[in-house]
Parts: sequence; C-alpha cells; structure tokens
Amino acid sequence: MATLKETLLKKIQEHRPRTTRLVKEFGDVKIGEVTIAQAIGGARGVKCLVTDISYLDPMEGIRFRGMTIPETFEALPKVPGSEYPYVEGFWYLLLTGDVPTDAQVQEVVEDWKARAQVPEYVFDVLRTMPRDTHPMTMFSAAILAMQRESVFAKKYAEGISKMDYWDPMYEDCSTLMARLPQIAAYIYRMKYKGDTPIAPDPDLDMGGNFAHMMGIDKPYDDVARMYFILHSDHESGNVSAHTTHLVASALSDAYYSLSAGINGLAGPLHGLANQEVLRWTQDFMKKLGGEVPTKEGLEKALWDTLNSGQVIPGYGHAVLRKTDPRYTAQREFCLKTPGLKDYPLFQLVSMIFEVAPDVLQQHGKAKNPWPNVDAQSGVIQWYYGVTEYDFYTVLFGVGRALGVLANITWDRALGYAIERPKSVTTDMLEEAAGIKK
Repeated sequence: MATLKETLLKKIQEHRPRTTRLVKEFGDVKIGEVTIAQAIGGARGVKCLVTDISYLDPMEGIRFRGMTIPETFEALPKVPGSEYPYVEGFWYLLLTGDVPTDAQVQEVVEDWKARAQVPEYVFDVLRTMPRDTHPMTMFSAAILAMQRESVFAKKYAEGISKMDYWDPMYEDCSTLMARLPQIAAYIYRMKYKGDTPIAPDPDLDMGGNFAHMMGIDKPYDDVARMYFILHSDHESGNVSAHTTHLVASALSDAYYSLSAGINGLAGPLHGLANQEVLRWTQDFMKKLGGEVPTKEGLEKALWDTLNSGQVIPGYGHAVLRKTDPRYTAQREFCLKTPGLKDYPLFQLVSMIFEVAPDVLQQHGKAKNPWPNVDAQSGVIQWYYGVTEYDFYTVLFGVGRALGVLANITWDRALGYAIERPKSVTTDMLEEAAGIKK
C-alpha cells in the first residue's frame, strides 16, 4: 500500500471512534438549533426545506397538493377506457394545486406531444455508450445531453428579470417531461430487447405511449400511469428531490438539475430499494420450495430471517407509521387485475403483508412494521415482463421527474436563494459536547 493510503487508513481508524462516541453519548447535545446526532446523521428531521407540492404525513402518507393518493386518483380526469388518470393532468395539479378540467388536461396532452420529439443526437449519444452501461447512467447522460437546448440558460445569458425566471424554467421542465418517456423506453429496447426501439404513437397519452414504446400490452398503460404518479414526489428532503433543488438553487437549468437528481436516485439507499426487495422476495420463495407457504410456515420463515440478523426488505419507513398508501394503491391494482391477483409471487407478497407486521411488532426493533412502496412495485413490473432489475430505477426516475421539476419551477417563481448551510468540524462538536482534549 502506498504511503499516502497507509497514512489515510491510520487517520480513518483513529477518527471513527470519535464520531461514534459523539453520536452515541452526546447525540442530543445542541449546536445552534440542531443536535450533534442530526448534524452527523444527514440532517434527519431538520425542518429547513419548503415545498407546497407534496407533504409526507406519518399516518396518511404522501399528500399531493393537500390530497391523499386515493383522493388524487379519484379527482383527476381519467383516460378514456381507464380507471387511472392522465399523468398530464397530474402535472397540472402539481404545478397549480388545482384539479384540471378535461379541457385543461387535453391542453397539456397536446403541449407535451408538441414538445415530445427527442433530438436525434440524444440517441447518438446513447448508442455510443457500451451496452453494459447501467441504464441510469444512460438516462442521466441523455438528460444532460439536451442541456444545449435549455431555454432558461439562453434567457439568463441574454439577461432576464429574476421575477421571470420561472417562465423559461417551466418551458425546460415541460419539454423534459414530454421527452423522458421516449428516452426511457428507447434505453430499454436498445439495451434489453435486441436494439429494437418502437416509435412513439402521437395519438396516445403519456402513460399509454410509454407502454406502447416499451412493447407491452394493456393494462401496462395503467401500470405506467399509476407508477409514475405514485413515485412522483415525496417532500423535498429525499436525495433525488433535494439534489435537484440544490443544483437548481445555483440557477443551473432543469437539465443540469434533473440529471443530478437522477444520479442521486441511482444510489442503493434511494432508488434501488424496489429491485432489492423483489430479489429478496424471489430468493425467499425459492427457500420456501418455490410454493406459496401456509401462514404458519411463512411466520416461521420470517422469524428465522429476523433471528439470523437479517431484515424484511420493504418494511419500515423513516417517516410513515402506517402502511404506505403507495403500497396499498399497487396492491389494489393487483387484486382487481385478472392473472396478477393469482400470480404466485404476488400471493407471497400479499401473505407477507398479512403476517409480517405482527412478527415485526413482536420482534420489537422496527419503528414502523408496515410495508412501504418498494414491497410491491417490483412484482408488478416482473409480472408484465420487465424482468431487468437495473431498469426499475429508470421507471422511478421518470415518475420522480414530475415532482422535482414542478418544485424547481416554483423555486424560481418564489426566488429561493442558493442553498448554503454551514459546516462544523469534529473538534467543534467535541468542544460542544465538553469532551475536547
């Protein structure tokens, strides 16, 4: 090992006990308005971000513009022949806080169609990348490649009033939302389906067109509509939302900002959870002999899992203290969809939902013994033939873009400042804790 690396390792090993002690013994000590534990622990629970787009209630789950998920699905205009609303109408709701009329939804549908043509150079960029490149890398690169077309960047360079920043930001965000479905579907078909992209159908809404470009029959169009809405926003503190907001606070345009947020979403602690839950569920079923077990057999298997020091993936949430309504919405879709409700993997997921909360409550270590969105979503994608784990986060990314792009449009409308929190040193923390040598 090189001298620098040896020295660094020694310094790391010396420093780790200091941080551990600060959190364990002095975590509640305040430095200003926050505690040492919050400073070291990722600002968990620190109320210092503002958004009116969504709010995460511990008991009710996410509220979009004050509306619960069931209220949102009920209120928005539906695609003809579907029980699910237009994603375009949901975009209208996120931006304005108003439930759109049918005519207003159709205006957004037509606007997105007019913006939807992806420049050919974006596909050229994607095709030059090695085929084993992660799809999230491709997705982020495609977004960033289009930055040359940013209306915000152009208007800023020309000189524009700060009060008008929202206008070109809105233009960029709308164009991105119109193009992201085709980019995502193109990556999927190029990477996993023998390089056979499917041209968009201009007669379809966003969800229907995405399913068409993926090459998956109905009701996958409803899966897309549901999935994108459910994954759209989750307050501003999660990594993808916060990163997009942070980068945009420097007056970076929507292309720079969303690409950065997508890179954050790619992290294993954020957007990869759904594929990890699915993989665990499939492995769990194999251990159970490939068959849906009895409830008694499942309860024993779950206790064996916990007693071996492992967790039950998909259960628990940092904020929620009840079943995640996003889980419930997907479960309801499965229960009313012929074939899917009898799918063995869904039956196992459903039985885990019935058994796991009691087991976790008896175990006593989980703050929230209820399922989150990731406990369900991967199973639906697998059932409809999207069996490529790595692509699931791209699907998440298309949905998350709705929320984060609506947020940065409002950030510019309200003139929010560049984000610049203050840092402290470990020495300062030890001094505040009264243990500085």
